[in-house]
Amino acid sequence: MNTTATRVVIDTNIIIASIGRKSPFRWIFDAIIEGELILCVSNSILLEYREVLELKTNVDVAENILNFLTVHPFVEKYETYFDMALITKDPDDNKFCDCAFAAGAILISNDGHFKILHELGFPNISLMSLEMFTEFCGKS
Repeated sequence: MNTTATRVVIDTNIIIASIGRKSPFRWIFDAIIEGELILCVSNSILLEYREVLELKTNVDVAENILNFLTVHPFVEKYETYFDMALITKDPDDNKFCDCAFAAGAILISNDGHFKILHELGFPNISLMSLEMFTEFCGKS
C-alpha cells in the first residue's frame, strides 16, 4: 500500500466522468490504478456506482468496473455503522460524507448539497470540487 497516496471518496458523477479513456478527468481513474490515490468506498457507494453505470453504459460495463473496484489493491472498503445525517436536502448523499469521515479522506464532489460541510465545525470533512482537487493534485 502506498502510504503517501491521498485517500479520496469520489461522488458518483465524478467517478463516472473519470472512467472514459478520452475523458479530461481520466487522470483520476489512472491515479487510482497506479496507487497515487486510494479510493475509499462503502457498500452503499459501490451500489450507487453500479446503478448509475448501468444507466449510463450497460450491465456488462458496470459489472466489470465494480469487479475491478472490489479487488483492486488501491480501493479500500469501509463499513460505516453510523449515519451522521449531515445533508438534509439530499439524504442519499450522506453515504459519501460518512465514508469520508470514517476513512479520513477528501470528499470530491461538485454537488451543491455538500457545501453545508464547509459550515460545520464538526465533523471536519475535507470537501473539494473537481476543479479544486485537480489544482490540489497539480493537474491543471
